[in-house]
Amino acid sequence: MNYTKVFNNAKWIVICKVMQSLLQLVVGMITARFLGPSNYGLIKYAASVVAFAVPFMRLGFDATLVHELVESPQKESEIMGTSLIMNLISGFICVGGVTAFSCIFDAGEKEKILVCLLYGISLIFAALEMIQYWFQYKLKSKQSSLVMLGAYCVVTVYKIILLITSKSVYWFAVSNSVEYAVIAISLISIYLKNGGKLSFSFKKGKEMFGKSKHYIFASLMIVVLQNTDHIMITSISGTAENGFYSAAITCTTIVQFVYLAIVDSFRPVILENKKENSADFELNVSRLYCITQYLTVAQSIVFTVFAKLIVFVLYGENYMASVPVLQILIWYFSFSIMGTVRNVWILAEQKQKYLWIINLSGAVLNVILNAFLIPAWGACGAAAASLVTQFVMNFVLGFIIKPIRENNRLLLKGIDPRFMIKESKNLLILLKDGLKKKKTPETDKI
Repeated sequence: MNYTKVFNNAKWIVICKVMQSLLQLVVGMITARFLGPSNYGLIKYAASVVAFAVPFMRLGFDATLVHELVESPQKESEIMGTSLIMNLISGFICVGGVTAFSCIFDAGEKEKILVCLLYGISLIFAALEMIQYWFQYKLKSKQSSLVMLGAYCVVTVYKIILLITSKSVYWFAVSNSVEYAVIAISLISIYLKNGGKLSFSFKKGKEMFGKSKHYIFASLMIVVLQNTDHIMITSISGTAENGFYSAAITCTTIVQFVYLAIVDSFRPVILENKKENSADFELNVSRLYCITQYLTVAQSIVFTVFAKLIVFVLYGENYMASVPVLQILIWYFSFSIMGTVRNVWILAEQKQKYLWIINLSGAVLNVILNAFLIPAWGACGAAAASLVTQFVMNFVLGFIIKPIRENNRLLLKGIDPRFMIKESKNLLILLKDGLKKKKTPETDKI
């Protein structure tokens, strides 16, 4: 395997994602200010409703398509054509499902129904975006990543024009469809220019769906965790309250990429330790818990103290109701990152089968807590529900589910102040080494 090519392929994905995230943050803040809490909350509500349809639209192919291409390269055109057509059909069905849901649950509220429909159209173009997995398979993600970044630049210009011309919320609802349409048309054009062909096989489609259908439920549980609160807040407390909650979430995750970079730098080291049965495996897991937990706690303290300033600078006076929401929500971030580290341990130990129990438990708990807390406290209630859910999912269940208790032992060791003091110098050295090892062939073999 050409490891340099693998690294360069991943590099372009990361670079373009970071640039896209920065653009998204800036334009998102300006858009939120322009739309105001009510219309901003309405857009976020539509996004959450559509999010529930995405796992069904994708049919689980996003998790299995690259594997299919690796296993049967001689059937490339059949695999790509079949997946695109099946996703396109499911995309149209899902748009109908989103509209039907809104018509039933938002009966009489024409604005909500129309915004959900306009936002839902993006599912059709998102279905065609599945072509990106061919570029990953061919290690040509530079092309697809640049296309996606270019598409978001187009959408950025589109939103700026909307802001300048003071367009209604309906025009902003269409922006997601514009982005996916540009991506889909560009990627398919490049695919065909590269000699790619598309064909359909009912037999192949049935075979592929048989392998991918299990991922639909897993993806749906994640969507439930991430979006149920938005829908319930809007239904119970209104779109403005959802706007305040959405703004607080953006503030909470504004530096998430820093923690993900730390985890990514440790991951190859930890996996290599496990492969070699090294005594450093458990030590490095505890080190990763140590650095991420102490950093997130420090961040949470800063955000709690300066919440008013942060919200005012990012969103303005109209969003000051987001301040108490942020002061609660920021503490859930520690437990969220705790779960990210745990998943590295689970991957190393090959215990992925327990993830569905964790995700399902979290989804059910989150719905129940939101049902009780949102009517009483609005967006603050949803924030409290998210905090408790993440605490239970990523800490409490680690003691209840016996096969993953060992991970919690390493967690407790990592957050012990004595361990932090003792390992502080080693943590910095290991982090630097981890970043270097990501570029070496030995690390790429993991």
